[in-house]
Amino acid sequence: MRSIVPLLIRSRTTHRSLCSSSSISFSQDQVSNANATSESEFSDKSVSESSSVLLKADSIGNFLEKPISEAEVSGKIPASTETPRYEFIEPISQNTVLSQTQVVETLLSNRDDPDSALKYFKWAEKQRGFNRGIVGPVCVLLYILVGSQNHHRIARNLLNRYVFGDSDPSASVFVDHLIDCSKSFQFELDLRVFNYLLNSYVRANRLKDAIDCFDRMIENDLDPWVACINILLTALVRKNRIEEARGLYNTVVLRGIDYDYVTIHVIMRACLKEGKADEAEQYFREAKASGVKLDAAAYGTAIQAVCRKPNSNVARGLLNEMKEMGWVPSEGTFTSVIGACVKQGNMIDALKLKDEMVSSGMPMNLVVATSLMKGYYLQGDLDCALNLFDSIVQDGLKPNKVTYSVLIEGCCRNGNMEKASDLYTQMKLAGIQPSVYNANSLIRGLLKDRQWEKASKQFDEAVECGIANVFTFNNMIFGLCKVLKVEEACTIWHKMVSKGVVPNVVSYNHLILGHCRKGSMDLASHLCSEMLDIGLKANVVTYSILINGYFKKGEAERALSMFHEMVDLGISPTDFTFNTIISGLCKVGRTSEARDFLKGSVEKGFIPICMSYNSIIDGFVKECALASALAVYRDMCECGVSPNVVTYTSLIDGFCKSNNIDLALKMWNEMISKGLEMDVMAYSVLIDGFCKRRDMENARKLFNKLLEVGLSPNVVVYNSMISGFRNLNNMEEALALHKKMMNEGIPCDLATYTTLIDGLLKQGKILLASELYTEMLAKDIVPDDITYTVLVQGLCNKGQLENARTVLEEMDKKSMTPNVLIYNTLIAGYFKEGNLQEAFRLHDEMLDRGLVPDDVTYDILVSGKCKGNKFPIEASCG
Repeated sequence: MRSIVPLLIRSRTTHRSLCSSSSISFSQDQVSNANATSESEFSDKSVSESSSVLLKADSIGNFLEKPISEAEVSGKIPASTETPRYEFIEPISQNTVLSQTQVVETLLSNRDDPDSALKYFKWAEKQRGFNRGIVGPVCVLLYILVGSQNHHRIARNLLNRYVFGDSDPSASVFVDHLIDCSKSFQFELDLRVFNYLLNSYVRANRLKDAIDCFDRMIENDLDPWVACINILLTALVRKNRIEEARGLYNTVVLRGIDYDYVTIHVIMRACLKEGKADEAEQYFREAKASGVKLDAAAYGTAIQAVCRKPNSNVARGLLNEMKEMGWVPSEGTFTSVIGACVKQGNMIDALKLKDEMVSSGMPMNLVVATSLMKGYYLQGDLDCALNLFDSIVQDGLKPNKVTYSVLIEGCCRNGNMEKASDLYTQMKLAGIQPSVYNANSLIRGLLKDRQWEKASKQFDEAVECGIANVFTFNNMIFGLCKVLKVEEACTIWHKMVSKGVVPNVVSYNHLILGHCRKGSMDLASHLCSEMLDIGLKANVVTYSILINGYFKKGEAERALSMFHEMVDLGISPTDFTFNTIISGLCKVGRTSEARDFLKGSVEKGFIPICMSYNSIIDGFVKECALASALAVYRDMCECGVSPNVVTYTSLIDGFCKSNNIDLALKMWNEMISKGLEMDVMAYSVLIDGFCKRRDMENARKLFNKLLEVGLSPNVVVYNSMISGFRNLNNMEEALALHKKMMNEGIPCDLATYTTLIDGLLKQGKILLASELYTEMLAKDIVPDDITYTVLVQGLCNKGQLENARTVLEEMDKKSMTPNVLIYNTLIAGYFKEGNLQEAFRLHDEMLDRGLVPDDVTYDILVSGKCKGNKFPIEASCG
């Protein structure tokens, strides 16, 4: 049996412990009034009543923050003026060591009297030999206290004091002791004790112990209260221990522990904190399907989750559910859904929700206004965005940095650089310091608008202000390289390096692109090597740019070598890479090889697109291999790739050039039957086909049809029509088309003027031809060999040898060498006039210039005349 406590017990019947009459005493009523806490504090009802407050404060742990008096923490109990019921006297010997067994037995002897047990425990704690690390006495006292309705708070405070200290055992040990104590001393296994302990660990920020306590409770079939679970979950989420929170939540669900809307709200917040909107939505759906009664805040969080995806349709559905339940969505909820609608381009619903929000008594806030502005400009309606901006300013809303940034970006994207610059200035005047994002937006917009000077000025300002980053420099480099201003781009590059801004892979790719477009492949290759030397890895974009550059320069083998190098390095080619190689091979006349490359790429998993086949079809058409082009067309259709207008245009062009107008028309009608929308190029190739057949009636019909469908003929279409009428010697129609071009603002090119001059000279209209020639020169259009040949031939035909000779002199001034055709024409002209000396002199001049006379030249010199008294050439001018 247990040893007897070494205290003199004066009255066992009245449970009076031996204590002097001067000991601290208190009445039961005072203890009850001061410290009573009912179990309902942790009841489901209390949790429900407080949940809305907890949610709004984003703190479900308010329970932990309840103020505790110093007396409660220290365990001191207020004195009472009533006559004490219990008295403890000093031990017989001051040197007596108090054992834990003695303490437990004395506590058990007062198990029906919690006040006496607590007083004794406080006294025992101060005695020599009392070990705070042994929780047996604490467990006994806790059961005694929770057994009394009026002592629950004291029990909680006792646990808080122990947990906040450094002498208590691990959580699992503590739980095990509580269970053992219940079994050993026939205490009811009261869940309050375990939930109080769990809360104490959370309050003490001992979250690992809290989780261990939770796990130990679950192992022993002691389900924690939902309020305690919510408090622990909240603490874990606050500390970003999301994975542990997720595990705890899953345990609750799998075990079938009833949870509430607070629980689901906390776990959804945890998911959103990690950016896992899908998972947050899934938790909401599962809770809803399980019959958990959700509140407006839980719906609001779920709506926020789906808006982040974004999925405006689902968000609006949840919003409607809220309204059906009688809840008015908060301003934040409306704002989220409006933002989601804008992101998905659904401006109609966004505006409806804005109106609904305002009609519900909520003002349109700056976030909503900014979202709508972005939605407007993304749809190309910049005016509405600017009008909304003016409206909110008049209503007293002050635009912030985000608002200005959205509008500046919108103006830049829509090409309104004047307004973008005004907003940038207005932003600075409002005391808002523009960010590098704003500066970059302006620079990109100005470069796109070819306002080089303003872009350079904005760039210099960004550099001087110290906000320029690598993206700022990259924008300038790319903008300049795009228009082949590579030297200026290199200057920006050197400035970037001098400012300590480290170029990235994108920087190198931009400059490599510039050199490739200029045909400076050695410099491009050197930059690639430099990039590798400083530790940057060339990516698929780098290699694709170089491959394209080598193909454009005609170095197909070098391009293919770069491709194999890329693959050997483990860099996966993109669709762009494959299509670049296919197109490159076709452009250098290796179309059959391109077709084989496509087949091999498909076997490796490449999924060809329409453009892949179009390049090969166009290549075969240019090589006049129409049978091969049609075979590729059939392969394309069999693979499920639908031909587009470019496919048909290439085939129609090929058939027209091979004088197979019937097949061309068949392809044209097939294109129409498939509902493809024709472009100007499609009309152009068929019009050209009719014109070359001198079928100007059908050419004119097709030309008129082009106008009827709302398309505008370009210079290529006009040149085909003018050439067609010239071939029929119908210069009135040709000149009328020229006039129509001028009136519509379509610039005439060299081919236009050459064709008109040729036709006029053939009709002997030398003055009008001369006027057109003068007009052409005034537009800085430089004549080429064909133009000069047409002039010489036309003048010679009309006996204007001196003027023809002037053309030759003009070519000399421009350091242009006349071709054999021009000399043959002049030689024939002088022979026709009988000026054999000048004819042979021109022959000698030909030889001096290194030109090789052809058969026509010798025929003229030998026979002394042109065959049939005609001039030897017909210039090809369209």
